Amino acid sequence: MKRTFSYLLLSFTALIFSASLISSCTDDPVPLPKGIISVKFDNVVGSKDLKFNSETYVNAAGEEFTVSALNYYISNIKFIAAGGNNYTVPQDSSYFLIREGNVDSQEITINNVPARNYTGIEFVIGIDSLRSVSDISKRKGILDKDSGPTNQEAMYWDWNPGYIFLKLEGSSDSATSSNSKFYYHIGGFGGLTTKTLNNIRVAKIDFGDQRAAVSENAAAQINLKADILKVFNGPTKVSIKENGSVMFIPFSKNIADNYATMFSLGQIINK
Repeated sequence: MKRTFSYLLLSFTALIFSASLISSCTDDPVPLPKGIISVKFDNVVGSKDLKFNSETYVNAAGEEFTVSALNYYISNIKFIAAGGNNYTVPQDSSYFLIREGNVDSQEITINNVPARNYTGIEFVIGIDSLRSVSDISKRKGILDKDSGPTNQEAMYWDWNPGYIFLKLEGSSDSATSSNSKFYYHIGGFGGLTTKTLNNIRVAKIDFGDQRAAVSENAAAQINLKADILKVFNGPTKVSIKENGSVMFIPFSKNIADNYATMFSLGQIINK
């Protein structure tokens, strides 16, 4: 009787130990392999490619214009996947300045992306409030206002401390300035100690039937189009004659709302 009881106890203990091992293996998720996603920004004006100073475009107000400068910040990137398995790029690695005058800046590379099929992308157009007010030691690299691209492109207001989220400049006979120039310098992160203009915007692009397939042995390239015509032809129709110079004024909100709609998916290439 004792031998039978001992055998049963031993068997029961072994069963519990085995279950514990199985449970342990199940509860510890296996790390996913990592891959690469590159995001390429193609700046266009309607159906035309954007070309500085040579191509003439027409906005919804019927005004002809040329473009001489275009820069905008992309930050806080998130890749969307089915079932909520999204991947948010670490914030310190998630700030980029896209410049039409610099081809290399128009393609960004994100490393160490968990392997899965992504169905969309989300990002901030501009620089988030927290980073905008962070100590200068946390705003190096592309965010360094005293050197590098941000300084070269004059994408920071010293007179009203903060980043210019989007800069669009050009010429138009409709402009009322003496040199026929128009200027849209849009910024404003909501203010540090008092509430001010907040022109931070988020763009969300669904990939539809396409997928960005990331694996250890395959990278995905997401081609996005940025239609600058939407700066004029978005929810608010912007006339160069009526609004030829817009910076830190209430009307800048309308332009920010407009450029939030300017991004769309071109093509995804899985390599």
